[in-house]
Amino acid sequence: MTFQRARSEEQRDIRRRSILDTAAAMLEDMPVSELTLNELSRRVQLAKSAMLRYFESREAVLLDLLDVALSRWVAEISTQLSDSTSRPGSARERCDRLAALVSRSLQQHATLCDLIAAQSGVLERNVSAEVLLRFKQSTHTSLRRLADAVRRYIPELDEDSFSLCLTMLVTAGALWTHARPPAGTPALVQADPSLADLHLDFSVDLETTLARLITGTLARRAT
Repeated sequence: MTFQRARSEEQRDIRRRSILDTAAAMLEDMPVSELTLNELSRRVQLAKSAMLRYFESREAVLLDLLDVALSRWVAEISTQLSDSTSRPGSARERCDRLAALVSRSLQQHATLCDLIAAQSGVLERNVSAEVLLRFKQSTHTSLRRLADAVRRYIPELDEDSFSLCLTMLVTAGALWTHARPPAGTPALVQADPSLADLHLDFSVDLETTLARLITGTLARRAT
């Protein structure tokens, strides 16, 4: 399908949605680092110059995708935590369950993890202050919603819930990067088996790290 120039705000919104949907589909088959504006414009059947009428850069497209993906994930996790509020258990047991829930869920949201991993070092580097401000405001809203859900599940965390949720996502992004080493890494481990100690399993190690983080936050509040 070849698009004609959008002339109304409704048509512009449809065009933006088409661009975002196409980019999201591309990320199902490739990492964030391989998505280019040239390929995106080709698949949308818009000239690159026309694409820039809707998004000022490749990074602006990806920030919008991250915004949407994070909001949906927060809604999903919040619902699961709400369904779990009646389960008995000590604060420590609830901390462990929260760590397991978040790690299992993020394992199933590869695109979200890839976008979070690229956020600070890549996606926020080639956008205007206006685009970045809008993204940060939306992210703050999503994190507040997540923090509220976490605080209802583990009331003992109280006002530390927000900083905890932010740190959990940053930790997930960092671990996602390190748990997906370059293709040549297995050969290095074969040459020096001791390097296997450096291997990270995203889901397993994220759950362990988050459990320590949540439990540690709770312990500091008790002192």
